[in-house]
Order: sequence, then structure tokens, then C-alpha cells
Amino acid sequence: MDPSSVPDFDNLPKVEGQPQGCAWGVFDKDGKKDIFGTLNFLTPQIVAAAAAEVKDGVSISLNWPLNGIKFPLPGRKPPVHRPHRLRDLGMDCEGWDDELEFNTQFSSQWDSLCHVTVDEATYNGLKPTPEGLSVQSTAENPLPTIEHWHSRGAVVGRGVLIDWKRYHEETTGTPYHPLDGYRITPEDIEKVAKHQGVEFRHGDILIIRTGYTEMLEAPSPEDFAKFQAGTLSGVHGTEDTARWVWNHRFAAVAGDAHAFEAIPALKPDGTPGGVSDLVLHPWFLNRFGMPIGELWDLKALGEYAKKTGRYSFLLTSAPLNHPGLVASPPNAIALF
Repeated sequence: MDPSSVPDFDNLPKVEGQPQGCAWGVFDKDGKKDIFGTLNFLTPQIVAAAAAEVKDGVSISLNWPLNGIKFPLPGRKPPVHRPHRLRDLGMDCEGWDDELEFNTQFSSQWDSLCHVTVDEATYNGLKPTPEGLSVQSTAENPLPTIEHWHSRGAVVGRGVLIDWKRYHEETTGTPYHPLDGYRITPEDIEKVAKHQGVEFRHGDILIIRTGYTEMLEAPSPEDFAKFQAGTLSGVHGTEDTARWVWNHRFAAVAGDAHAFEAIPALKPDGTPGGVSDLVLHPWFLNRFGMPIGELWDLKALGEYAKKTGRYSFLLTSAPLNHPGLVASPPNAIALF
């Protein structure tokens, strides 16, 4: 769908029971509920234009190791890798197979549109259940899970890096730490974009670097002390931020932080809240149908962008293809 044909946030059609700005039904076609959300902005014309970003023949992986976090993470099991000799598996030959068990949210990931529910409903009013997410084929799965992306060629578009960490360190002259809980506003993002000399286009994939995964690779005693505060730098979680993001017609957003948005979330009265008070997750995943990438490895991307002065690039991402996936490693690559 041509992004310019879609109304701005304040002009989106009213959806019963939802706040103004909900995009349910906007991408529906021929009476069928849409399951792709803002990935619909990645039209052939926009993808073809994004391909023009490739000039240097350089590719950069944006995928953190699956076991990148070296300490326990409540509620999410670390990966378990099991190598097997082929003979032990009953094969009359030498060699190896292996098995890998992991939580899809433990390291670099895309959140599918089923990750967040409000009143048990996810994007477009669809309602996931354990049975519905346990389907054995994509063809019988009407939910907006991640394997459906393969039917549209996965994710290919123009990525734009907003290197907040570098910008803050180079322009403010003040100390910066990803666990200080800085709330990156749309105005901040626009300042960084101007500083970097990059302009946003419809269908862009917005990527924010805070330096979080880099810190997690070798946390110091000071870092562990900061963890006790429970704060994490990220995009400011407000309805105004959601409005700004929708009105820019981004196809998706991603970053190297744990939640993309700043933690703790703020309640309407401005006091710190919990996970249930996150603002951008329900707006992006549930109401817009906009995928969120988290814990991406952006260090090498930031270094190359700084070296070349180019902060836009061709982004490709092919998540796992398994029925009912709520999340997946992004298998994302930036090409310059």
C-alpha cells in the first residue's frame, strides 16, 4: 500500500473500543483481515529505491549471539546447544548434527504482532490462544505471527540508523550510559538525523543505537550496580511518540535496547510504572501492526556509518519460518 494514501494518526478511521490512532482495518483487503501491518508500506517501489543504497559492497550482520546475555534473565531460558555424532543418531557415516533450544526473545529478535495483547486481542482484533499458536501449518494460521512474512518475501527496505549513543557522547559533553534511563524523544531523533545528514522517507525501518548490547557483552561492577535502579535508555513512551512514528510511515522500528522504549514506563500521571504500563508496545504492535526489533547488535553498523558518513542502507531480514512464531531472531543484514 502506498504509504502516502494512509491517513495521519489523528485522521485514521475510528475503531470501536480503541483510542484514536488505531489502524485496525486500514490494510484489510477484499474483506480479509490484514496480518502484516506496517510491513505493507514496503511496496516494490520503496524496496527498489532502498536497493540503490548499496554502493560499497559491504554487508554488516546486526545479529547478536543467541547467548549474548551471560547472566540469568527471569522468565526466559538461555540457549542450549546439543551436538550429536551422526553414528549416535543411527547413521552409518561420520559427521555431526546439532540441536538448538532457545527462547526467541533471549537475544536479537523481532516481536511479531501477537507479542502484546490488550483485552486478549492483538493487532486487528485477532485473538491468539495456545491452541491457535500451536498450529502445524501456516496455511491454517490466521494470526499475525512472524512466519507469514515469508509469503511477502520477508523484510527488505531502507534502514536508517539513529546513533543516539555516538551523538550524545560527541555533542553534549556529558557522560552517557545506556542504564541511565534517558528518554529519547522524537525531537531528539530529529536532531540526530539532522546531525547525521539523513532524511526519513516513507517505508523506512527506524533503528536506534543506545549501546546497551555492547555494555552487556562485558558488564562491569558499575554496570551491575546501575542495573539495580531498573532504568534503561530508550525511546520515550508516549502517545505523542506513537503519533510521530505513525505519521512518518515507518515500516518497522528496531534497536539494541531490551524494549526499544525507555524503562521504566511512565503512568499517565508521570510516575514510574511496570511492564503493563509500556506505551509503545501496545501502540506499535497492537494498534499499528508495526514490528519492533530488540537487542540488535549495532556496534559495527555504527562504526561503519561514522566512517562513511552514511546512515541509511539496504536492510534485509529473514526471520525463522515456523508456524505460529510469536518472535524470531531477525537474521538481519545491513548492506552499504
